[in-house]
Amino acid sequence: MEIKKELLLEGLHCAGCAAKIENRVGKLKGVNSSIMNFATSTLIIEVEDNLMDRVIEKAKKIIIDLEPDTNVIDKDELREKDNHAHEHNHGECACCEHNEEEYVIKELILEGMHCAGCAAKIEDRVKKLEEVKEAVLNFATSTLTITTGSKDISIVVEKAEKIVVDLEPHTKVIDKEKLSDTGIHNHEDCACGCSSTKELGHTHANVNTNRKRLLKIGAGIGLFVIATLFQGKNFSPFMYLASYLIIGGEILTLSFKNILRGEVFDENFLMSIATIAALSVGEYPEAVMVMFLYQIGEYFQERAVNSSRKSIASLMDIRPDYANLKIGNDIKKVSPNKVNVGDIIIVKPGEKIPIDGEIIEGKSAVDTSALTGESLPRDVAEGENILSGFININGVLTIKVAKSYNESAVSKILDLVQNATAKKAKTEKFITKFARYYTPTVVIAALAIAILPPIIKGEVFAIWIYRAATFLVVSCPCALVISVPLGYFAGIGAASKSGILVKGGNYLEALTDVTTIVFDKTGTLTKGNFKVSEINSKGNMDKEELLKYTAYVESFSNHPIAKSIIKEYKGEIDKANIENYKEITGKGVQAFVNDVKVASGNKKFMEVLGVKYDDVYSSGTVVHTAINNEYAGYIVINDEIKKDSASAIKKLKESGAKKIVMLTGDRKENAEATGKELQIDYVYSELLPNEKVEKIEELYKHKKNKEKLVFVGDGINDAPVLARADVGVAMGGVGSDAAIEAADVVIMNDEPSKLANVIKIAKSTKKIVTQNIAFTLSVKMLVLILSVFGLASMWLAVFADVGVALIAVFNSMRILKHS
Repeated sequence: MEIKKELLLEGLHCAGCAAKIENRVGKLKGVNSSIMNFATSTLIIEVEDNLMDRVIEKAKKIIIDLEPDTNVIDKDELREKDNHAHEHNHGECACCEHNEEEYVIKELILEGMHCAGCAAKIEDRVKKLEEVKEAVLNFATSTLTITTGSKDISIVVEKAEKIVVDLEPHTKVIDKEKLSDTGIHNHEDCACGCSSTKELGHTHANVNTNRKRLLKIGAGIGLFVIATLFQGKNFSPFMYLASYLIIGGEILTLSFKNILRGEVFDENFLMSIATIAALSVGEYPEAVMVMFLYQIGEYFQERAVNSSRKSIASLMDIRPDYANLKIGNDIKKVSPNKVNVGDIIIVKPGEKIPIDGEIIEGKSAVDTSALTGESLPRDVAEGENILSGFININGVLTIKVAKSYNESAVSKILDLVQNATAKKAKTEKFITKFARYYTPTVVIAALAIAILPPIIKGEVFAIWIYRAATFLVVSCPCALVISVPLGYFAGIGAASKSGILVKGGNYLEALTDVTTIVFDKTGTLTKGNFKVSEINSKGNMDKEELLKYTAYVESFSNHPIAKSIIKEYKGEIDKANIENYKEITGKGVQAFVNDVKVASGNKKFMEVLGVKYDDVYSSGTVVHTAINNEYAGYIVINDEIKKDSASAIKKLKESGAKKIVMLTGDRKENAEATGKELQIDYVYSELLPNEKVEKIEELYKHKKNKEKLVFVGDGINDAPVLARADVGVAMGGVGSDAAIEAADVVIMNDEPSKLANVIKIAKSTKKIVTQNIAFTLSVKMLVLILSVFGLASMWLAVFADVGVALIAVFNSMRILKHS
């Protein structure tokens, strides 16, 4: 007997290791199948029952050997724990005294965080804290997210803050909850000219720090100029040394502190060793100018990174600043966090809808572009639901709050976008790993350059020490460590502005290799607004009676076809007159209506019942009805194809998709008519939900390993298929929790062509990230080679470091133009 076992690999971050794990486990005796889902960190093993324990033991050993920091958890055991916790919550557990572990998530804003290398170290150290289950530092948004089981969260925050300040002394750690609860920012009181406290990386403390930094650099350059004017005088070297210490003292101090903590190989260390080497061989002006150029480069790099963050943040500037809370006859301006479900809020023209709710008074046009990318306003009126993030254009709206701010659409969307960088693309992971080994390798190579040629060839040490110092300056990998994650975050931001939520850089990268795109039909390529177009009764049955009986028997169904029949009937349905209701999945429904046996469904259902029916050829969906086992007639329901669908298919084929497929539960005639009109390559019809998954599995067998398959559906009924696809795309996801949960990509409106847009953005992102990698490595390698042969000065080396980083950051920002 074959058993399927799922293992959760917590802490698995290496895509290459994941592939090796899948391969090695697959070769174990007794294993019939081994599938590693890297996106969900899940290893699925199909194994013979009698070998299960032995295989699991060996699989765990393979995992730990390849990824020692990975925690292997049996998903069955995890589910048991979840059920156990559920029993606790409902007071049903008698086996213990509420000792289950509850996890708390804390978000900290790291204001002034500009060093990508330090960010990686902070993330790594916080992860290793005993109380911390998971830690993710989103460098693009300067947010550290900590998951902890500790009951005293303040201790964890204190430890994390110490780690941050030790590694980045100028960084200010702010609790995100406290930041959001501070109320409304009064811009009139702000002398710095900021537009919002939401601007990432902006603080008044930062402004003061930068001023002090520039003043210090200015004083150092003043001494440098004096020393240069009096070159050759006895005091000249001391002036140079003083200038060097004023400009680079902070870098030297940080380097020394990091060495004491065991953090040797960072840019502070590289610059310190390189400039000290220059001083040791009498190159005083060179040492000072390297520190000066490095500090200036870092300053502009920080400005560029901050500017980039603000540009990305502005794309999703949908967070409301306040809500107008109605208290009696008064209106009070409060933070959206302070508004409760059931409260009444007022939204004036020009204001953002702060929280999801129902309009109880007023009508207006609303701008939905921030959420959906739609350019045309939408009219809303009393009785309609409205989402946070929309902008009220012309009328005053009174809204009854339906959800708390944290549960509202705008909050969920922002969290998704801002946390998307936690799911890193393979390229990002490669760069992080590359940087970890690259810098120490270069330092060892520089040491060899400084020592070996003088010893072997008997040449002057000073020449080779200078060359080695130049070699060190070039080696800092900041350009890659900053620009690559920033590039993917910009891609996610650009997609968001177009009304497309991408839940991780890994999915954005996967979209660049899409060759097979599978569509659901109803609600995806068609509008899903079914309407009765034809009623044909048989025998003594008239049309009104046929419609009535069919509406009654369909009244318990939530299917859109059933709803369209009920809507067409218009009369009241007394469900007390319906007995023995039964639904046969994929075929139809039957019941007794006032003691009359009624069956309604497709032709397969009529065949099961042994009822002779009319074989109808129609472009619509045909619902046959039998009364007391006698054929009573049929009703035709039509569904209109979206105007956008044809152009979507065309654009997708132009983008490189080799195979466009449609899967539907609709009957063959309807499906083929739709497929022919839209020029879809393959159409599979009359499928049950499980048969859709089987078709997806078949399609997988006919694609190459690197090629990706995308499924596009409604995010609710197609959850199993969305989960199985390489990238699951949900349509019309605004306000749909199920759609946002089920899919990897959520198209916020009903336009299938948005899929072509996000693929275009994904390819542009990959292209620009590749450009950054190629440009950075080629320039660095060239200057490294030139420095070995004494053809590169330290000044050129500084350009190959901070100059290249600046260019790479600005290049990453070109992605935003594709929104």
